[in-house]
This record gives sequence, C-alpha cells and structure tokens, in this order.
Amino acid sequence: MGKTTLACTLSRILAIPHIELDSLFWKKNWQIEERHKFREKVARVVEQSTWVIDGNFSIVRDIIWKYADTIIWLNYPFPLVFIQALARSIKRIVTRKKLFSDNVESFRQTFFSKNSILYWILVSHWDYKRTYNRLLKHLEKQVIILKSNREKNEFVRKLINQCLRD
Repeated sequence: MGKTTLACTLSRILAIPHIELDSLFWKKNWQIEERHKFREKVARVVEQSTWVIDGNFSIVRDIIWKYADTIIWLNYPFPLVFIQALARSIKRIVTRKKLFSDNVESFRQTFFSKNSILYWILVSHWDYKRTYNRLLKHLEKQVIILKSNREKNEFVRKLINQCLRD
C-alpha cells in the first residue's frame, strides 16, 4: 500500500474527501498543468474544512502544509519504494489501467523515459529523505512518520479502533 492507497483508506475511515495531487497536476497525454494553475487548484481544494491529500509536489507544499493539521510521511527504504513502484507500473502497463486524465502508462515511458516514475525515484529518493527529515523536524504540526508497511498497517488499525470507540 502506497501513499494513494493509504490516503483512500484514511478518507474512508474518517469519512472525508480524498484529493490526489496527481489528478490535479497531470493533463491528457501526460502534459503537466501550468505551475500557477496547479497552485490555484490546490489552493481551492485546501479551502475545504476537511480533506486527505496525497502527493509530494514541492511546488504546492507551502499551500498544503499551511492548512494541514497532520502530515504523514511514508519514509520507506529505497528497495521497498522502488519494488512497489515497479510492480505497480508493470500491473498498469499490462492492464492498461487509466490514470489521471485518462493517461495510461506505457512500457516505453516506464522503462525508457526521463518522465518515468522509476527514473524519478532513482534520482530523487535520497534528496527527498534529506529534505523531509530536515523540514519535518521544525514543522509545528502533528507529524507521523511510517517507516514500513508494518508500521503503516498498525497505524491504520489503531485509527480504525479509535474511530470505533468514538
């Protein structure tokens, strides 16, 4: 379970809207939304009283973190992140699953493009670890760092139990 699946799960448990940043960022044919339009879309979304947002676009981090009461970071080790992304991409290629704006992952895009999620993970994973470790230390919000699927599953289980008690 990655960040989108966790966000969907939290959305269902808490009965609040789920917003996937990728769906606001990607347009048809894997074209990207203009920076200012993307920021405007995100700013409108966070005006809602409750939400769960998944994604880690640094260009809107300031907007989201301003309104968020809790930040959850899936701080997984590189092998797990890469293997999960690889498995998810292969499954999407085979099933031709439609993603944001009806885009479909292709073999060529996934394995031979600099726009590949796998390439992005290879070049950004360690920078994101350093950046988030630094930023989250000084954030005056509730911060939950989950370092494994086991920790994530335990967090979800505790949340469900808490909601059942309330």
